[in-house]
Amino acid sequence: MRHLTLGTRGSALALAQAQLVLEELARVWPESAVTIRKFTTSGDRKLDHSLARATPAGAKGLFTKELETALLSQEIDVAVHSCKDMPGTMPEGLVLAAVLPRADTADILVTKTPGPLPPGAHVATSSIRRARQLTHLRPDLVIEEIRGNVATRLRKLHENPLFDGTILARAGLDRLGYKIEAGKLITDEGEFHATAAPMLPAIGQGAIALQCRADDAPFFSALNHEPTWAAIRAERELMLLLNGDCTLPVGVATEVAPGAIHMRAILFGAPGEAPREADASAPTPEAAAQAVFAQLQNH
Repeated sequence: MRHLTLGTRGSALALAQAQLVLEELARVWPESAVTIRKFTTSGDRKLDHSLARATPAGAKGLFTKELETALLSQEIDVAVHSCKDMPGTMPEGLVLAAVLPRADTADILVTKTPGPLPPGAHVATSSIRRARQLTHLRPDLVIEEIRGNVATRLRKLHENPLFDGTILARAGLDRLGYKIEAGKLITDEGEFHATAAPMLPAIGQGAIALQCRADDAPFFSALNHEPTWAAIRAERELMLLLNGDCTLPVGVATEVAPGAIHMRAILFGAPGEAPREADASAPTPEAAAQAVFAQLQNH
């Protein structure tokens, strides 16, 4: 019997994702015994740290560094991450070994009232990508900073009279057991209206990533979901080509089909500049990323 220690952040969503990994481990390696160890990351502690205004260097690794340190010191055997939180590069000796099947990548606009947001509405988000896409579509909107887990953000939306809406990932809502029915999201934090937001998701959004020491990669790669892996390879290759990380104001939608990877992307530069867009297909993830990168560079 192999004894494994799994590292994860301690939020409700992180623990729900860790549970999905436990289920996959039990399916693939039923003889393994797994212990979960919870970590508080820099991003969890620095709730006054502005992700919407952070420089890429300042936000790099906020939600992964402590887990990576524990891997390198052999305190844990595998770290479970939201793939969208992972920087473009990782410490020497660590690898991304596997990803689980990707969930819905949609962003959900959660509002207090039904219908379109009124002129000048205040939308709360800590994501640069979401903020830039929102104000590109609706320049009249006012972006407000918000931090915290899903329940905290919903509570803040309900209690703060200034906030008209917020944006949440559909994958997170689903994994936490929230239900959207007939356009309504009914929660312990309040009753809201919910619609799909017309924006491209973050690199890695909806995917659960397993990071481990390089020597252990063959063991954990047995959990890998190949179509999701192909999409994540393409998106993370694009991140590297753009020399960015999880704070980069880029949205990417990736579709995997037999023999082809199709990617659409939108990239924002300095405030006031028109975004650059790309749409390309190629037979391999790396080639698709390179084709998108070339379009973004030549836009």
